[in-house]
Amino acid sequence: MTADPAGTDSRTSTPSGVIRVASVPAGHVYVRHIRPADGRDGVRLLVDPRPNGAPSTSQRWWPPVMLDPAWIEAHHDEFDVFHVHFGFDAQSADDLRKLVETLRRHGKPLVQTVHDLRNPHHPDPALHDAALDVLVPAADRLITLTPGAAAEIERRWGRTARVIPHPHVVEEPELSRPRPPHEGFVVGVHAKSIRPNMRPLPVIRALTRLLPELPGMRLRVDLHTETADPEAYAYAPEAVAGLRALADDGLIDLHVHDYFDDAELWDYLRSLDVSVLPYAFGTHSGWLEACHDLGTAVVVSDCGYYADQRPCHTFRMRDAGPDEASLTAAVRAAYEQRPAVRAAPAERAAERRAVAAAHRAVYEDVLR
Repeated sequence: MTADPAGTDSRTSTPSGVIRVASVPAGHVYVRHIRPADGRDGVRLLVDPRPNGAPSTSQRWWPPVMLDPAWIEAHHDEFDVFHVHFGFDAQSADDLRKLVETLRRHGKPLVQTVHDLRNPHHPDPALHDAALDVLVPAADRLITLTPGAAAEIERRWGRTARVIPHPHVVEEPELSRPRPPHEGFVVGVHAKSIRPNMRPLPVIRALTRLLPELPGMRLRVDLHTETADPEAYAYAPEAVAGLRALADDGLIDLHVHDYFDDAELWDYLRSLDVSVLPYAFGTHSGWLEACHDLGTAVVVSDCGYYADQRPCHTFRMRDAGPDEASLTAAVRAAYEQRPAVRAAPAERAAERRAVAAAHRAVYEDVLR
C-alpha cells in the first residue's frame, strides 16, 4: 500500500530508517502538519481505523479505535511508537491504565503531546485530570505547544515536556491569498455550538456597548444551527433567544448556519478584523493559529496559554462573564493596531519543516 497524501501508511513492514507511528489520531489537521509538506521525514503514520458504524467513505477518526488495548494486541507489530494527541475524552483512567500496560507488555514507547491541560468540552475538569494523571507520568516523552503549558506540566507532575510550536493550519494557496478589502471594523464572535468553555452571550453584550465608541465598528455573531434545534445535543434556547434579541435591536449581525467547511471558514475569518474568543477555560487553540495564518487579530481571555502561542490581545474572564474594562481595552488595542500581524508563508513553511524535524528527533530518541 502506498502512502496517502497525509503521509499515512498501514504497511506491516517498512524500509530501514522509517519510523512507524500509531498516532491518535492521524487524520487531524494538526497531526498532518507536524509532518513536512513533502512527507520526506522518514515517518509513516498508520491510517486511523474506522470506528464501528462509520461508513467506508468516512474520514471520521473518533472515538479512536487505537485506544482499545485489543487493537494494540492485534496490531503491535505494525508500529514502532504510539503517539497520543487527543481523542481520549471518553476514556476512564482505568481504560488508559490498561492501554499503558498493553503498550509496556509489547515494548512500545508512548509519546504524548499535551494539547489540553483543561478540556474545553468538559464542564468538570475531573475526568480529564484523571486521564492526564495516567498518561503524563506514563509517557516516555512529552511534548506541548507553549512554555507556559510546559511549566504547568512541570509543576503538576514533575515532568519535562519539549515545547514544539503549533504548525500552520491554513494551507496554500489560501495561506498566501490576499485579504479582500472591506469597509469598517468588523468584530466577529463565532459561538459555534456553545461548548462548555464558552461564555458568548455576556461577551457579546459587553461588545455591543463599544459600538458607539469605535467608528465603523460592526459586530458579527455566528452560531451553529443545532443550537436552535430542540432535538440536538447542543440545543441552547436561552443563548439563542438572547442573541436574537440583540439582532432584533440592530446591535449584532446574527448568522445561524451549519458548520463551515474549510473554504467557508477561511473566507469568514478573512472578512473579520478581529475574532473574539469567549473562552472561560482552555489551553491552546487551532482557531488562533488559523487567524494568525490569515491576518485576523485575536482577542481572547487570559485563561490557558493562548498568549504564549501567537500574538493576541487578552482580557480577564470571570465565572459569570468577562471583565468588561479589560475586554474593551483589548478590542480597542486591536482597533488601533490595524492591520493585524499576519504569518509570512515562507516562515510558516520553514516552521513546519522544523516542527517535523523535532518530532522525528523525539521518535528517534524514544526508540533508543
